[in-house]
Amino acid sequence: MRAGEVAVLVDSGPDLRAQALREGLRAIDAVIYTHSHLDHVAGFDELRAFCWRKDGPLPLHATNECIATLQQMFGWAFSAENVYLGYVKPDPKPIDGPFSYGNLEITPLPVEHGAVETIGFLFKASGARSIAYLPDVKRIPPATMDLIRGVDVLVVDSLRPLPHPTHFSLCEALVAIREAEAGEAWLTHLGHENDHAVLEAELPAGVRVAWDGLRIGL
Repeated sequence: MRAGEVAVLVDSGPDLRAQALREGLRAIDAVIYTHSHLDHVAGFDELRAFCWRKDGPLPLHATNECIATLQQMFGWAFSAENVYLGYVKPDPKPIDGPFSYGNLEITPLPVEHGAVETIGFLFKASGARSIAYLPDVKRIPPATMDLIRGVDVLVVDSLRPLPHPTHFSLCEALVAIREAEAGEAWLTHLGHENDHAVLEAELPAGVRVAWDGLRIGL
C-alpha cells in the first residue's frame, strides 16, 4: 500500500522476493500482518532486503497471536543476539486499534477465518479513495461491517464457487459486497476452481476478478 512517500507491506508471503522484484519495491516503512497462516508469513526472511539500508528496526504490526508465531518461527530475528548488519531487526507492535503512517490511516478489521485470529485492514488517506482489504474471511462480524460500509474499494476473499469451511465462496463474497455497499469490489484469494474469464463475465457491475500484479489507483 502506497500513500505519498509511505509504503506499507501487507503480509510477507512465500513469494515475497518475486513480487518485490516485479513491482520494483525497494523500501518499506512497515509490515502489517493479517494473520499467522504460513502463506502470509513464510517470506519473513526475505524482509532482510528492506533492512540493508535501514538504520533502525523494521516495525511489524500484528495481533499478539501472530507476533508469537513469528517469534517462534523466526527466533533468530527476534533474538537479542541478532546484531548483524543487514539482518531483519523486527520491532513488534501489537495491534490494538487504528494507527497511522504519514497521512495513511490504518484501521484493523477483525473477521472470522477458521480458528486463527484474523484481521483485514481499512486504509484511508486525505484526498484518496478508501480501500478495505479482507483476503481471508469466512464471516464479517457486524462491527467490522459497520466500519467498511460505504467503502470506495473492497478487496475480498472469494476462494471458489462452492462453500468452504474457512473462506468465502463466490456467493458469500457477493453478499458481503452488497451489504458493504462498496463502490468497487475485487475478488481475491481465488482457487484454481475458478476460470478467470468465465467468472468475470458472470459478475455484477462493479465487481472484478483480481490478478497477480494488479494495481488499484486510489
